[in-house]
Formats: sequence, C-alpha cells, structure tokens
Amino acid sequence: MPEHNTVHNADVVILGAGSGGYACALRAAELGKSVVLIERDKIGGTCLHQGCIPTKALLHAAEVADAAREGAKVGVLSKLDGIDMSGVHSYKDGVITRLYKGLQGLIKSRKIQVVEGTGRFEAPNAVVVGDDRYVGTDVVLATGSYARTLPGLEIGGRILTSTEALRLPEVPGTVVILGGGVIGVEFASVFASFGAQVTIVEALPRLVPAEDEFCSKLLERAFRRRRIAFRTGVKFTGATQDENGVTVTLETGEELEADYLLVAVGRGPNTAEQGFAEAGIAMERGYVLVDERLRTNLPHVYAVGDIVPGLQLAHRGFAQGVFLAEQIAGLNPPPIDEAGIPRVTYCEPEVASVGLTEEQARERHAEVQTLTYDLAGNGKSQILQTQGAIKLVKAGAPGEPGPVVGIHMVGARVGELIGEAQLIYNWDAHADDVAALVHAHPTQNEALGEAHLALAGKPLHAHS
Repeated sequence: MPEHNTVHNADVVILGAGSGGYACALRAAELGKSVVLIERDKIGGTCLHQGCIPTKALLHAAEVADAAREGAKVGVLSKLDGIDMSGVHSYKDGVITRLYKGLQGLIKSRKIQVVEGTGRFEAPNAVVVGDDRYVGTDVVLATGSYARTLPGLEIGGRILTSTEALRLPEVPGTVVILGGGVIGVEFASVFASFGAQVTIVEALPRLVPAEDEFCSKLLERAFRRRRIAFRTGVKFTGATQDENGVTVTLETGEELEADYLLVAVGRGPNTAEQGFAEAGIAMERGYVLVDERLRTNLPHVYAVGDIVPGLQLAHRGFAQGVFLAEQIAGLNPPPIDEAGIPRVTYCEPEVASVGLTEEQARERHAEVQTLTYDLAGNGKSQILQTQGAIKLVKAGAPGEPGPVVGIHMVGARVGELIGEAQLIYNWDAHADDVAALVHAHPTQNEALGEAHLALAGKPLHAHS
C-alpha cells in the first residue's frame, strides 16, 4: 500500500459532490456523522453547473422568446428583435451563482469538511487526494457522469457536447443534433426557439425512445409543427468540419450541412482512473454494480447516482444520497422504487412520466387498461394554447379494480403535474381514489383529475 503523509478519519467519506454526494453529506451530517466531501471541481456537480439548471434556464429564455414572437396571437403586439446570447448567459450564470452560494453556505453550516482535489479510491475504505488519505468507516462513491461521444467522433471546434453548447457565443443558423433523447430534444427546442434550423438524428425508431410510444408520437407531431426536422431509425456514419461548418453523413448516404454538430448520445459513468476496478469493486460496462441498498461488493463501500445502472437523473442521485445517509446511520429506510422516480423532458411541449410504459405494464400484468385524455378538453391548456394529452396505464381488466401503474403526459408545463402523478403511482392509487379528489379550476391539474374520472368509468367530459 502506498505511503501517504497524513491520514484523516471520518464516519463517512464521500467521493464526488454532485447531487448524490452532497445530499448524502448533508443528511449524514444532520444525523450526527462526521463527513468528508471530496470534489475535484465545484460542489453541485454536473446538474448545477453544466446540466439541469443551466439547460432549464436556457429553456425558460426560449419560452420567453416564443412568447414575444407569438404575442399577437393573444392580442399583445410584442415582437422578437433577436437573441442577445451574452445576456442569456448572464441570466443563466446568475441563477447558477445564486444556487451555488446557497449550497456552499448549507455545506458550511453543517460543518462538513470539503476537500478540493482529485480523489482516488483505495480498498478497503479510503480515498486518497495528493498526499492525504481520508479513511471512512463508510465510503460513498458518487463520481457522476460525462458527456459521451461516438467512436471516431472527436469533440472540438464545431463539434460540441452539451457542455460546450451551454457556452455558445451566438445563435447558430443551422444545427444538427446527434441523439433524440432527453438532452437532444431539449437543446433542439432551445435552438429552434432562438431561431436556428434544427435537424435531429436518432438511430432508434422514435424520439425520446425511453418513454411510452404515445409520448414519442405526440412530441414528434409537435416538433413537426415547430419545423424541427428529425431523422429517426437512421445511423450516423461520420462528420467532417472546417472553419465554416460541419458536414454530417448518415448511413442512407444523406449529407447534412450545419454550422454546428451537437453530440447528445447520452452520458457515461465517470469511473475511469478512479481506482474502483483496481480495488476490486464489481463493475460492468464502466458502471458500479450495487444491490437494492446501494451496497457494492466491498463491505461499507456504497455507490450512488450516474455511476449506478439506471436512470441518470439528478433527483434520483439526490434521493439515493439521502437513502444512503439514513442507511449508514442505521435508520433502515425502504429501498427506492426506480419506476417511481418521476421523469421530465423540458422541451416545448414538455414530456413527463412516472411508473411503467404500456409495454412494460403488459410484460408484468396479465391484463392492462389504458386511457388517453386529450388536453383539448382542459380550460387552462386552451388558455396556454398547448396541445397534448395524458395517458394512464392501469393494472387489471376494464371494469375491474387495479392500481394506476403508469402516467404519461405531453403538453406545455406538464412537468408541474408530475408531483401528483408520482403520488398516484407510489401510493398504488386506484382511479376511484383520484376521481374523488377535487382539482382546482381552471388548472392543467384538472386534466389529471378528469383522466382518472374517465378511467373510473365516470367521465365528466366527452374527451377520453
């Protein structure tokens, strides 16, 4: 074992201060544990600095641009004079700075020891940073993810990942986006609202392929209306660039010319050169393998967030961090149901879901009933001038009792409905349970209520 100058002991040593790491640190400290939090970059991780927060700030700016452009539709004589990207970045960075300062203050107030530097795990229970060795009774690995690319596709110049796209100094005239998943469609939405011509290339047969097929169809219809082009079921074969732009080649032989190529083919686990494999941690395709209680194969060593197979979502990592802190403290929290974690794609229109897709439900249940409620029947959706629908998936045959096992929504702002939706799924609610609740009028939330009324066999309106 290598010699190190200084050994520091703590109850919990956490490698990585993203959503999973800092949540674990805060809750462990609250439960009376001494905590060391090791981070090579900034506390808050990808989500705060290069992910959820900055992308959603851009999406809000895009929404404001669309509202200005379309004001005449509601009698407001507004117009869009253009996009000042320096102003957009200033607004975005201001949001990040305020949240970052708040998080730093919270960490400090809990007396968590923050170590700035690159850590490397060493079995059985230590993280080494430079000449210092931090030994924990329990160790939590939370090193997060990075933006993937494809073999032979080098990032640089006019070929970007989401990280570089968040800092673009101008609005591109044309963009090709490689990948039609969450990140790809969110950036497509932003660029289109800012005035760019956008083409998405997705190798799988549909956009947002991890969602219920119903969501993909509605999103594709909406993107066509917005003149966002997409090629699905076609593979990318190469890209060349010069100082003026990028040429993207598809397996069909088609060539797409653009100012920029955004590579949005997902995120990979940040586990290389962290010492995990060398220490004997069980891994597969770069991911750390854990059981339902997030334990690795090494005693008192756990992993959370994007390095664990499953949904790569900040709120998943956050929930796992809190779960782990409580487990380490002996509180025996219940394991997290992955299907019960809400999922939101913040493009325009939004896609929000929780629970099982219809396909997954049919694999697990002998009988399944579905119901689709069109937002055309919802007053607030008409006011917002959004189109979309809510799809419910129920276990059990029509007319028979059974829990709602999947809720899938497409429309402006439906991400705000996911709170009630996830309660319905996670509390095993039946349609009758939700139908009995009073939903405020006029809200989009009513659409969720009316969908359940219809599923319970007592539709209030004809839209079902």
